[in-house]
Amino acid sequence: MGILSGLLGNATEVELSDVEKQLENILIEGEKVEKAYKLIRDMFVFTEKRLILIDKQGVTGKKIEYHSIPYSSISHFSVETAGSFDLDSEMNIWISSHDVPLKKQFKKDSNIFNVQKALAYYILK
Repeated sequence: MGILSGLLGNATEVELSDVEKQLENILIEGEKVEKAYKLIRDMFVFTEKRLILIDKQGVTGKKIEYHSIPYSSISHFSVETAGSFDLDSEMNIWISSHDVPLKKQFKKDSNIFNVQKALAYYILK
């Protein structure tokens, strides 16, 4: 169910050891991945220090953007749930000094709330 859910655009929780191995060149010494969610090919990775958004690009997914956001730089965020005719949910994250938010699309499912709770936890703790 997890792989199929991820392919359909639903956020699925990912095994942390696999993510840490993937990010060994990105993480600083002693930094640990605490939660990770996969959204088709992209990922939301929560460490104790920052949010890392992984955006795999192109047909093969070999080109990868790692967007690192310290929690203190996130000014606010929002979740827009899917409606009757709109099948996608959306999460917006505003970074300090940016007027336009980062936008991430989710398929109509409740897993967007799991990602939102993780984001709220790390920003508000």
